[in-house]
Amino acid sequence: MSKAESGVRRDAGSVYEARDHRVSRGPSRISPPPSTLERIRTLVVDEHDDIARLVAARIAALIREKEAAGDRAVLGLATGSTPVGVYRELIRMHRSEGLSFRDVVTFNLDEYFPMSPDSIHSYHRFMWENLFSHVDIDSANVHIPCGDAEREAVDLETLRYEDAIRHAGGIDLQILGIGKTGHIGFNEPGSGAHSRTRLVHLDVVTRRDAAADFFGEDNVPREAVTMGVATILEAREIVILATGEHKAGIVKRAVEGEIDLEVAATFLQRHPNTAFYVDRPAAAELTRIATPWLLDEVEWTPELVTRAVVWVAQRTGKAILKLTPRDYAENQLSSLMARFGAAGDVNGQVFNVLGGKIRGRSKLPRGKKIICFSPHPDDDVISMGGILHKLVVNGNDITVAYMTSGNIAVFDHEVRRYADFMARMARDQHIGEGETPGFARSVNAFLDLKQPGDVDITEVQDIKRIIREAEAVSGIATLGLGPERARFLNLPFYQTGKVRKDPISAADVAIVRNLLEEIKPDLIFVAGDLSDPHGTHRMCKEAIDRALGGEWGIGDRESIAKDGRTMVSTPNPPPPTPEVWLYRGAWQEWPLTEATYLVPLSQEELRLKIQAIFKHQSQKDSAPFPGQDDREFWQRVEERNKGTAAQLDRLGLAEYFAMEAYVVE
Repeated sequence: MSKAESGVRRDAGSVYEARDHRVSRGPSRISPPPSTLERIRTLVVDEHDDIARLVAARIAALIREKEAAGDRAVLGLATGSTPVGVYRELIRMHRSEGLSFRDVVTFNLDEYFPMSPDSIHSYHRFMWENLFSHVDIDSANVHIPCGDAEREAVDLETLRYEDAIRHAGGIDLQILGIGKTGHIGFNEPGSGAHSRTRLVHLDVVTRRDAAADFFGEDNVPREAVTMGVATILEAREIVILATGEHKAGIVKRAVEGEIDLEVAATFLQRHPNTAFYVDRPAAAELTRIATPWLLDEVEWTPELVTRAVVWVAQRTGKAILKLTPRDYAENQLSSLMARFGAAGDVNGQVFNVLGGKIRGRSKLPRGKKIICFSPHPDDDVISMGGILHKLVVNGNDITVAYMTSGNIAVFDHEVRRYADFMARMARDQHIGEGETPGFARSVNAFLDLKQPGDVDITEVQDIKRIIREAEAVSGIATLGLGPERARFLNLPFYQTGKVRKDPISAADVAIVRNLLEEIKPDLIFVAGDLSDPHGTHRMCKEAIDRALGGEWGIGDRESIAKDGRTMVSTPNPPPPTPEVWLYRGAWQEWPLTEATYLVPLSQEELRLKIQAIFKHQSQKDSAPFPGQDDREFWQRVEERNKGTAAQLDRLGLAEYFAMEAYVVE
């Protein structure tokens, strides 16, 4: 494919510019050139995975350009879930396309302090596991800040790090992520534009974000060694990545806001060759995405009309049917009035569009085969407990497929409690009295020596899995579904015993495909949110999408390597395509303007849904992975579902007690 055909132009060492909006090797689309409000060049890509392909392709081009010139590329690398996709694509290019790293020099952004290089939490280990061990890089060319130096030697080590960067000729391309506080590297709020590599204290938000990786905030180091803002800005090219709804606010702040000492990412506005790569959820609050009519003339599609009218209603605090021509004119929407001619016409159209989204029980499916795919053993009741109950009452044939065990989200003290229960049953009721006491002792002996982040032994992993399976069965029983309706898929990608998971493989896809072939559902529910802290929801959706697309791969004799995954050379035809409804989990809800259907819940139905959530006792009171929200899951659900209904009420539509939202894909 030529550069013109791919829609990508490279200006000697610069970041990609999109012209015809089409990315090669995928269905993704890149948004048109940015508005004048954006102070950092920002590329918005529809498909999350295409960010990795674009950035990896840019890195590969740089490596090859340097090699052809008899020089070597110097890369600044980052850790975290977002760059992992880039590294996997680079590994694929190394294996399949001969991309060599033998002359590449790398410098990592940061490392926790104190931190042993072989710790499961260290960025040193992260980089070797996710990139360096899979390519032909010379270990002498790998540089990672020292996390295990004596405290009195840290300043000297950071000076040596700066010297090593200068000795290498400076960084050609620096990869960055962005934290919720706007930090780049570990340059927390208050980091100055002239800061260099140094030891820093971590912000409370940063430590909370990392708490899940360390199995508790108390286990997160309070300090880290990081490149400074000035060090980063000296790179000749900077690529910063962000994905997911939870990054939307800080992306807008970094790209459109003023330079601010409290938001280190805003300093990137001073860099002449920086590009932000974001997916649509992370770009959702950018002006050109959220309110494009404020920037330029727009094509008034029905979807955009709905968004604009709801926006005006929310800004003015009025019901839709009460909006006046003056309301539109004062909010820069005179062009919308010109198109419709009268406020009443546009008001009525949008009012009817929103009203048409409402689906009470009488308008929901009856007598259908339905699969609810639940990434973890509680996403079903948290996200769609209300509609599940309605679908049960409507006589549908429902299977709830729990895609992962969720075992890492069970506290060790829960395991001790159940091990003690088993031992007492053996002693008092003579059930399993031969092996149970010894089993309980071995479990407790392991937990006595376990350090935060250690991978559980098989026995402990199994207890945690069984705890969550029992809770899941109890949860759906509350909604009227028997235990035979629960299917536990235990997808292999999740079974690492660690927070970080393996990539989705053909084995995962085959398990999902087998279930689809067996049930032949008319309708499936899939987690469509991208704010799950560890990306499990996104990965589960990938497995479903690939299964629906016809990919097979397990048991076939003719398999080939493609994109780093095992696939069949001649895939079987896909199963019958069901209707796909996307729900969102504990982190976010679909906006009214994006939702396809709004399902109202009565007070009794919301209470029943919360009771189903209560059955997940291991996640109650204090869940291991709560994200940035201190509330329990049931409290988030109650506020979210009531809040959706309240928004509809404020817009002047029917008043309901609570509401769930769904998008039909």
